[in-house]
Order: sequence, then C-alpha cells, then structure tokens
Amino acid sequence: MIAATLLHARVVACAVWLCSVSVAVAQTPSRPAPAAQNPSPMVETTRAHERLVARPFDGISRSFIGPADRAVELRIPATARGRASVDIVVHFHGAAWVAEQAVSALGDGTVAVVLNLGSGSGAYHRPFATAAVFDSLLASVARELAAALGVAPRIGRLTLSGWSAGHGAIRAIILEPRHFARVDAILLLDGMHTSYIPEGRVLSDSGVIDTTNLVALTAFARAAMRGEKRMLVTHSEIFPGTFASTTETADWMLASLGLRRRAVLQWGPRGSQQLSEVSAGGFSLLGFAGNTAPDHVDLLHGMPDFLARLWASSAAP
Repeated sequence: MIAATLLHARVVACAVWLCSVSVAVAQTPSRPAPAAQNPSPMVETTRAHERLVARPFDGISRSFIGPADRAVELRIPATARGRASVDIVVHFHGAAWVAEQAVSALGDGTVAVVLNLGSGSGAYHRPFATAAVFDSLLASVARELAAALGVAPRIGRLTLSGWSAGHGAIRAIILEPRHFARVDAILLLDGMHTSYIPEGRVLSDSGVIDTTNLVALTAFARAAMRGEKRMLVTHSEIFPGTFASTTETADWMLASLGLRRRAVLQWGPRGSQQLSEVSAGGFSLLGFAGNTAPDHVDLLHGMPDFLARLWASSAAP
C-alpha cells in the first residue's frame, strides 16, 4: 500500500513538472520567421530618375549561345574595324542596349558583350564556378569578332561589369587566379550582395555577414588600391531584408581595406543623389540615396558615367 502511494505521488509530480515545462515553452516568444523577399514597398517621386533612351546602334550586332544556354549579345562599333587589338566590356544583367550605350560613349572602339542569365546572383555564379566556362566565353567572343571584322584582333584590356544580380558572375570568375590576373577592371552597379549567418537573420538581430562571396572582390579592390587594377563600386540604400544589402557589404569591404567614406551631397548620373565617396589608387566606392526600385535602376542607367569614371583614373594598371 505504501509503495503504491509513493508511486502515485511520483507520477503526479512528474505530470505537474511536464505541465509547467509546456506552459513555459508556450510562453517563450519564438523568433519570427524571416519575411519573404519582396521589392521595396517605398515610393519615391522627388528625384528625376532619368532614363537612357534606346537608339540605333552604329556598328555590328551579333549573338551566340553561351553559358547556361543563354544568348550572348555582342555590340561591335564601327570604330573597332581595322584595329589590331580591341578592348572588351563584359556586362552581366540588364538590357544590352544600355551597356552598349555606355561602352559606345567611351569612343575608343571598345566592344560590349552582354549576358542575362536569370534572377538572383546564384544564376550568374553557378555557370562561372567552372573556370572553363569563362575561357570558352572569351574564345567565342574572339571567334565572333574575327567573323564580323574579317580579322582576328587581339583582346586588349578586359572589364567586367555587373548590375544587381550580375555581380554573381564576376565574383565567380575572379576566384580563378588566371582570370583574376587577366581582368583589368571591375564595375559593380548596386550589386554586391551576400547572405546573412544564420540565413535571413539581419545584423541588428545578431546575424553576421557571410563574407565568402566578398573575399575575391575585396582582393581585387586591394589590387586596385595598389594601382594594379581598376575598380568602381556603387550602391544605393536599399535594404532587402533576407540577404545583406549593398550598403552592408560595402561597409565590410571598406573596413577590410582600412578605408573610410567621406560624406558628400551632390547630384549623380540620371538625377541620382550621391551621399558618400572613398577613393584610393585605382579603387573608388560611391554611395547613393534611395531605398526604392527606381533608385536601383538609376545606377544601371548611370553606367555611361560610371564606366567613363572607371577608366578616367590616373592610376593605370
């Protein structure tokens, strides 16, 4: 009888303990799941948000199937004919005519090569994670140039440009040491993103930046500071929420390089508003106002100005 009573008391005590634990767990606030990624809900109508206008191209347009079975578009200006060497700008993400206008504005016979591989930086990173894909791309460009011009000009200086998700291809390409050495300049137009650790947890909620995707770009920036390369990075103030913003990645890069921004307040290309700047050797980083989709597109349509500035630096590689 006594043993039965003791057993009953233990069962009751255990039940009470389990109940108290369940209540405590139920009362502990859980971390909300990351919000789904959405375009910025902000609306901005103060700045001009001027846009380039498509116009007829004075030159030869060609295309071929390239990485990820997507079309690669070439714009070969008339001034490229008869040259023993032509410079190349390979641009990732965005309308081909925008990149073509930016490259044509250089006025030196530079050829524009444009790829659009889909949405998200992963769509650009994955194909070029295999080094041979970039080798094949350059070989195909050389073949198309020979077919269009009747001779096979040597590829001179090589610039990689990426808007938004397009930066994914650039970071993958320069992970290969041969390609890092071959590329002369990089232009990033509001496109230097990475993940948070843990995934989706922002910095203000104890998350940290996954720097894996930033290391090669930062190494290139350091080479530009030494005058061996050229690099121009632009960013807006857009906060995606589920992955690191271009402001946060720019801050991390500058901290790694030992550089600090200086505040500026001036108009930029296409009615954009520049807020900050830092330059060292052949490296520059420009910060712009805006947390809306038009502000993001401003930096693409500012490509003619940014590309000209990239090569205007006196620190030639």
